[in-house]
Amino acid sequence: MNEQKIDPRPSTLDNDRILRAARGEATDQTPVWMMRQAGRYLPEYQAVRAEHSFFEVVGTPELAAEVTLQPVERFPVDAAIIFSDILVIPQALGLEVQMVSGKGPHFPAPLTEPEELSRLASDPDLDAELGHVYEALALTRRRLEGRVPLIGFAGAPWTLMAYMVEGGGSKSFRQARRWLWAHPEDAHALLGTLTDLIAAYLVRQAGAGAQLVQVFDSHAGLLGEETFEHFALPYLARIAERFKAAHPDVPAIVFAKGAPYALDALAATDYDAISLDWTMDPRAARDTVGDRAALQGNLDPCALYAAPGEIRRQVDAMLERFGPHAHVANLGHGMLPDHDPAHAAAFVDAVHELSGRW
Repeated sequence: MNEQKIDPRPSTLDNDRILRAARGEATDQTPVWMMRQAGRYLPEYQAVRAEHSFFEVVGTPELAAEVTLQPVERFPVDAAIIFSDILVIPQALGLEVQMVSGKGPHFPAPLTEPEELSRLASDPDLDAELGHVYEALALTRRRLEGRVPLIGFAGAPWTLMAYMVEGGGSKSFRQARRWLWAHPEDAHALLGTLTDLIAAYLVRQAGAGAQLVQVFDSHAGLLGEETFEHFALPYLARIAERFKAAHPDVPAIVFAKGAPYALDALAATDYDAISLDWTMDPRAARDTVGDRAALQGNLDPCALYAAPGEIRRQVDAMLERFGPHAHVANLGHGMLPDHDPAHAAAFVDAVHELSGRW
């Protein structure tokens, strides 16, 4: 499969703080963005969704670009992140995915047993299946007009496998974890297939206009250290290696939620930055990672339910724990549907104002 090249001009940037911070370079202020910053908590997003289904927005470049730009128009964030979903890869493999209101993703026919791996497309055409994402990236990049960088993303192999086998969200993902023990060879086969597609997908995203990418391993914390090192780490490392070989100047971030034991191993991969969830101690993470990678995070998303003054105090404490350099401020996970946009603004403003003291 050949990489699709899309001219995403303009290429100049008015604000490249996040790119410099992700590379470990000094910045005048700590850059900030929010995972799920384009989404359900914004009334302008709700207006779009009142007329279009979730995957219709994802699959329509004009709508995806519109939604991606909404938080950039509202908040002085230092990056936009393309509106899409990690489950477009399973869709490209031929699995049906539904987004059920109030429940999240649902696979009507998950992979219940290894024999069902034969249902997956053997060599999906990423340009045909996911061209809408590349078009959305190129369109958004043009409309940003160099204001801030554009982030692309993908789900990690283990996290995608967890959904594909379990059939939807779960507290334990017992069925997916069963595969790792009952069918390890088949699990590795699936993880390898996903790794190849994810790496190629991210390479294409950068070719289409993404100036930074993030890999979300949202369910890494369900694996113990040894299991993570066996079924998650090699595939995450392979994605970073292949992506950086194709785009050495595009920073890559990895987010292994709930897996503090993975920090040292992840710092030894080709990722430029490691994102921390809100349960991780930034000081301990910095001691572990050293100067091998920048850090991102990690305010508890629920802190945004506090009054703006308390949000400011929490941001101040977070910045103190991370220190002034090689830090991209973010939440420890994504925005929640009932967050007040004014509190998101308080978070973003506090990061810029308080980090400016350095």
